[in-house]
Amino acid sequence: MVGKLVNNLVVAIGVLLLSRPTSFLVAAFTSRWEQNLGERRDNLPGAGMWIGLIERQLIFLFVLSGHIEAVGFLIAAKRVFRFGDLKQPGDRERTEYVLIGTLLSFGIAMAVALGVRGVLPAD
Repeated sequence: MVGKLVNNLVVAIGVLLLSRPTSFLVAAFTSRWEQNLGERRDNLPGAGMWIGLIERQLIFLFVLSGHIEAVGFLIAAKRVFRFGDLKQPGDRERTEYVLIGTLLSFGIAMAVALGVRGVLPAD
């Protein structure tokens, strides 16, 4: 009984770490390049944060469920959807900014998920 409670607590901590704390960490890390992006504001306010949050939770789910290969499909899907965004001046800077944030976010999600998976008992 106690073991199951501890396991659930470890998973909950992983989920919580990958929510707002990681969003703030990624935003703080990438903020140094934000001024290079110019004034192009054709996106939804806060959408990037929500996309990152959902991606991290999906990565966490994929790793804990033993389907780590699904992370590759998530990366490929994001690339396909972002392909059409790169048509204006300054796109290289924006692409690099998004790529840095994405890789940092994915890396943190993988590290947390693998850490949680390592703590949980094998099935």
